[in-house]
Amino acid sequence: MKELVVISGKGGTGKTSIVASFAALAKKKVLADCDVDAADLHLILQPRNVHSELFTGGKEAVVREDECIGCGTCSNLCRFDAVTLNNGNGDIPKASIDPIACDGCGVCVKFCPENAIELREKTSGEWFISETTYGPMVHAKLGIAEENSGKLVTLVRFHAKKVAYDNGCDTVIIDGSPGIGCPVIASITAASLVLAVTEPTLSGLHDLERVVNLAGHFKIPVAVCINKYDINTEMAERIEKFCLEQKLKVVGKIPYDPVVTRAQLAKVSVVEYSGAPVALEIKKMWREINYILG
Repeated sequence: MKELVVISGKGGTGKTSIVASFAALAKKKVLADCDVDAADLHLILQPRNVHSELFTGGKEAVVREDECIGCGTCSNLCRFDAVTLNNGNGDIPKASIDPIACDGCGVCVKFCPENAIELREKTSGEWFISETTYGPMVHAKLGIAEENSGKLVTLVRFHAKKVAYDNGCDTVIIDGSPGIGCPVIASITAASLVLAVTEPTLSGLHDLERVVNLAGHFKIPVAVCINKYDINTEMAERIEKFCLEQKLKVVGKIPYDPVVTRAQLAKVSVVEYSGAPVALEIKKMWREINYILG
C-alpha cells in the first residue's frame, strides 16, 4: 500500500487543488482529507456520504450537582480556570465546569472529597466514508474549538487504508494539514512519500525548511512542488537551490494561472477543466510522483 501525503508549511499554497487533480489522474486509489481542522477537499470532489460515525476525541469533567457540597476544592486545583462556584438551585454553592475551558485532565475528579465529579467521553467531531466521481474518500470534521485532531487524522488514515484494501486499491492520496503540528505528524508517519507544496516567497522557503526537517525526522522521503513559481522567479531559484543542497527532487513548477480559480468555482479539478500549461504541469508532476512511488 502506497501513501502519498500532500502538505505545506502554511495554508493557501494550493495543496488541495493539487490533490483534487491527482484524484482525477490516479487509478485504483482512495482519497483521504486529513486536514480535519479545516477540511475543504469535499468542496471540489462533492462526496456522497455512505457511512458516518461520531468521533470521541477526549473526555470532559461533569459535576453531579446533587452530590456537590460546594467545598471549592476543584475550583482551587483547576489550572485551566474551568470551574466556577454558583448558587445552583439552592443556598449551597455548586461547582460548574465550562466544557470549553476544561482540558479533561481529571484532577478535579481525583481530589473531589465527595466523588461528585466524573470524566465522560466527549464527542469532538465526525468522520465519513463517501463515494466520489473519482472513487472512495474518507474525511472528517472536527468540532469548533475541539482538540485531538491528531487522533482523528490517525482514524481517517486507518479507515482510508482499510477501504483501499477492501476495494483492491494500491494507493491512498492524502490531503494533509498545513504546518508542522500534531495533525501533520499524524498524517505523514510511515507514509511512502511527502509532497511539500511551497510558494516562491521568503516565508515559503522558511516553511519548506520546517516541513523538510519534520519529514526527515521521521525518515519520510520528500518531493517538492513550487506553486505559482513565476510570480517571483528569483525566490523560486533560491528554493530550487535549497532542494539541490538537501538532495530533494523538485517534481513540479506550476505557473500562476487564474484558470485554477475558475476550476474551483466550477467544482472540478483544473486538469479536467482546462488544458492550460498549469494543468499540463500537474499531469507531468503526477507522472514524476508515480515513478518515485514505483
